[in-house]
Amino acid sequence: MTKTILDMQQVGSEAVGDLRLQKLTSGRPFMINSSELSSDQCYIEFPDGSIKLVSLISSKSDYSVIKKLSLTETNELRRKFHLDLNA
Repeated sequence: MTKTILDMQQVGSEAVGDLRLQKLTSGRPFMINSSELSSDQCYIEFPDGSIKLVSLISSKSDYSVIKKLSLTETNELRRKFHLDLNA
């Protein structure tokens, strides 16, 4: 990849990180998408530090909780996605 593409990726990653921190510090949840999940699933990180795996319900613009991640699973997910724990 060229330096320009790498620079753009860095800027994009920083912007997403800033948005995450902004949402969590203002008391709102943050959605984490993963290509390893089915297209109707994602993780939602909450201001209290918990993370839940959810299934999106498109007809209701809502979601249903599949499971709350354990502390170990939460830490592994944060490590995998390079999410700062100081949100």
